[in-house]
Order: sequence, then structure tokens, then C-alpha cells
Amino acid sequence: MKNSRRTFIKQAGIGISGALLSPYLFSCENNSKGSSPFHNIGLQLYTLRDLLTQDPVKTLETIAKIGYNHVETFGFDLEKHSFWDLNVDDLKKILTDNNLKSHSGHYDMANYLSRHQTDKNSIERYIETAHKLGQTYIIAPVSAMDDINALTVEDYQYAAEQLNKAGEMSQKAGIKIGYHNHFWEFRSFANGTKGLDILLAFTEPNLVDFELDLFWTEKSGLSPQSYFEKYPGRFPLWHIKDMDRQYTKSILDEEFKEVGLEDIMKEIRYTEVGAGAIDFKNISTYAEKAGLKHAFVEQDDIYIANKFESIKKSYKYVQEFLTK
Repeated sequence: MKNSRRTFIKQAGIGISGALLSPYLFSCENNSKGSSPFHNIGLQLYTLRDLLTQDPVKTLETIAKIGYNHVETFGFDLEKHSFWDLNVDDLKKILTDNNLKSHSGHYDMANYLSRHQTDKNSIERYIETAHKLGQTYIIAPVSAMDDINALTVEDYQYAAEQLNKAGEMSQKAGIKIGYHNHFWEFRSFANGTKGLDILLAFTEPNLVDFELDLFWTEKSGLSPQSYFEKYPGRFPLWHIKDMDRQYTKSILDEEFKEVGLEDIMKEIRYTEVGAGAIDFKNISTYAEKAGLKHAFVEQDDIYIANKFESIKKSYKYVQEFLTK
């Protein structure tokens, strides 16, 4: 399971752009942008993790030149107090120099949320880092993944309690805790209850918000709209990620019930926003119902050589079709 988790979390990209900077990628900015979360779309930086490792400064510069307004961080190193070998102060300066904000960050909380782990993640350090970056959300990007097939109702209830505790700590700094889903949170227990529903029911709305990953919701055979209707106002953050049209089969079908993570990942393929099977136009009409504040383009794996061209395509689709 450790190898599966490592594969899932890292998911090394298929190709790295030979040139970090390509002039034709620029000038996507819309000088008359509106104020909606789609006009002011962000990027989850995990999308360009390989390029950030190579040259974080030029990567962030290019993201801004394409037109993105803000970025969601990931990969904070507690020991080095850095992101991609950039200390927090340096990262803040680079963001400021490029007129990029960071409203949200993904911070490893897997051990903190696990009732089987005693070595808990440092929520206090995360709060300190998020505050320095001007972030208003600390997001738990993934649950405990020792064995996703063995997660119980009690595991989710414990995780909810932990999220509430973290929310109480972060609230004093003007920061809110959030939880980002994948697919296993949509698996049903004997009474039909799903893990995500347990988290929603057992967390306090004033302490904990949710970041709905539209791809994983749809890949689980469910509609994001149904969650916005059932839990209005609980999803102020979205991951806008598209699904290859040839890989639309639900991974919650019976045949995947006891399948390992590596086999499930063979049924996963992403694509640029607007090029795939997800109806973002309809989903976007539920922004107010969801309580949407910040939306992020994300693509876990990019299959074309120029990754900046990929995020440019996604950006252009959002601006053209989701800002009406």
C-alpha cells in the first residue's frame, strides 16, 4: 500500500517542457476581468510540480503571465520550512512580485486525521506558514491512506473531530480548515452513508469547509450538483479538473470494490479543462448554492510535452465559457 500511496501522491508527469518560457504562451490576461471566482481563476500548483522543482521562480512568473490570479500551494517541507527549496518569505516575495495571491494551501494532515497514528502533523506550523503567505484556508489534501479499502465509519468520525480541533486552532489566526476529497470518500457503508457525508455531518460549518474535487466526484458516478443541493454553502472551494472521454467509467462500480489503488489508477486519465467529459457549464451555475469563493484549475497528470500550453488551454476555456 505504501508504494500505491507514493504513486498516487507523486504521480510523476509524462513529459517536462523543454523550455520553461515560451513567448507565445503569454498575453492571455483579460483587462476587463469580472469579480467571480471563474474570472479570477487559480491554479493548484501540484499541476506543475516537476517544473516547480526545476525552477520555481520562472514557473510562477509564467503562471501569472498566462493570466492566473492566484495559486494553491502544496508540498510544504516542515523540516526545511520551505516549498520546493524556497523558504516561505522568498515564496511570498515571488508571489507578490508577480501579482499572485495564495488564498489556500494543501498541507499534509494524513497522520493528524488517522486514529491509528500517534505521530501527528504540526497544525501550529501550518497555521504559521499559511498566515505568512496570506492564506485563509489550510486544506487537508488526502485522508489517511494506509488502506483505503479498510476505512470505517469510526475513521471518518475521528477525522471529523480532528478537523474541528484544527479549525478551532486556525480560527484564531483568521484561517479556516478545509478537506479535499478523492473517490473513496464516496464509498457507501452498510447503511448507505458515505464517508464524505460523515465528514460533513460531524464537522462544524463555522470551523471546517470543503474543497470539492469535481473530477473525483464525477469519476465516482455522482454529481457535484447533488452535493451543493444537499449541503449548501459548505463548498467554497472547487478543483476544476476534467476527465478524458475514453475513461468515464465509475470507479465505484462493483468490480472496483476490493481492487487496489494501483489497478484503480489504470482507469484514470485526465485532460485539459473543457476538452473532456465533465459539464462544467452546468456545474458553474451552482456556484452561489455551493458558496463558492475560490476555484482552481488542476490536472494531476499532463500528457502533452509543453505543460504551460496545457494550463493555458484550461485557463482560456474557463474565461470563455464559465464567466458568462
